[in-house]
Amino acid sequence: MDHFEIRDGVMHAEGISLEMLAEKVGTPFYCYSSATIERHYNVFAAAVAGLGNGDPLVAFAVKSNPNLSVLSTLSKLGAGADVVSGGELARALAAGIPADRIVFSGVGKQPHELAAGIEAGILQFNVESEAEIAMLAEVAAAYKARPEIAIRVNPAVDPRTHAKISTGGQDSKFGIPIERAAAAFVMAAGYPSLAPVGIAAHIGSQLTDLGPIEACIGTLGALAKELGHAGHPVSRIDVGGGLGVPYRHDQPAPPSPAVYAAMVARATRGWQQRLIFEPGRMVVGNAGVLVSTVILTKQGASKTFVVADAGMNDLLRPSLYGAWHDIRALRPTDERMVATVVGPVCESGDTFADDREIEAVKAGDRIAFMTAGAYAATMASTYNSRPLVPEVMVHGNDWAIVSERNQPAAMLALDAKAPWL
Repeated sequence: MDHFEIRDGVMHAEGISLEMLAEKVGTPFYCYSSATIERHYNVFAAAVAGLGNGDPLVAFAVKSNPNLSVLSTLSKLGAGADVVSGGELARALAAGIPADRIVFSGVGKQPHELAAGIEAGILQFNVESEAEIAMLAEVAAAYKARPEIAIRVNPAVDPRTHAKISTGGQDSKFGIPIERAAAAFVMAAGYPSLAPVGIAAHIGSQLTDLGPIEACIGTLGALAKELGHAGHPVSRIDVGGGLGVPYRHDQPAPPSPAVYAAMVARATRGWQQRLIFEPGRMVVGNAGVLVSTVILTKQGASKTFVVADAGMNDLLRPSLYGAWHDIRALRPTDERMVATVVGPVCESGDTFADDREIEAVKAGDRIAFMTAGAYAATMASTYNSRPLVPEVMVHGNDWAIVSERNQPAAMLALDAKAPWL
């Protein structure tokens, strides 16, 4: 469910007309619905409440949408954060998320990032290699600290999702292979500057089949038992995130948080560990849209092109993954057309939809790329020297620009001519 709907012939975000925002802000721009973010987080948190030892941590995956207002909205709801860089850690803290609700994941943490997490006093580091264990032990010793850590396991489970967002397969760069995980935990316990307390796994994103997730949780449970019998009790288990969202209106919806939570309850029955969840896309995916203006329509040899002012630099997912985003007119009519929707970027890959039936649009009309709240603005670039687009948040009848458009002059100011030029 989202809060984007047609009222009086115009698409609104909650109480705000997107056409009005387009006039005020200019296109393209992202728009986020506070009510949708709040509802999705609360539904997920309520579904998993009481699992494990009864005090689960819902740590929002900051990589999915690091906008400060998005994070602040979630902070007020009691969310934690799963971060994967020093920059994301700084954003989570700036948004008011308490350090003891932050988990630091990521396969390539650098010493200065580890130090930042130690200085902040975060809940735990999810370490992803034996080399990282040694690195963190050295950094922690220098700070005379003893951070709590979880060993991130690569469970060799096929998540049955797109290859580029699969993170738990046997040859994935993420985590420590399951056959070495127990030894890695014991290795970490041998360092006086580390406190290994947990195990973790995350097998991928946009998961629509709960079978692989349940298999992964079963693997984590077996590892926790093995470690406990060896005298290394596990007090936290991070089961990851990745629950999918509906991108296409004509396809079955992914499992709901309630169905997901019922599976987790079954898979973790009798566990006494604290559970950690890392939802991202599920919370914010349907809470955002990218609004764009049609520059022109163009007839090719066999295709009708709709050329929008948003490009692949603004919304990379279709070019990178072949991902689908529903495309809707802000002022829909009963007329339909078959069109290839493209942007102005000088790449053939700057294509959002190929020969798709959409609501009929013409030059000057505005369209919305739906389900653009996750892995969208955060993946944008300035390719073709195009400015990053603004982000707007709506809250009932109020709205605010929560990330400004970076103008060409500001972009130029970041460059400098070499002294010999």
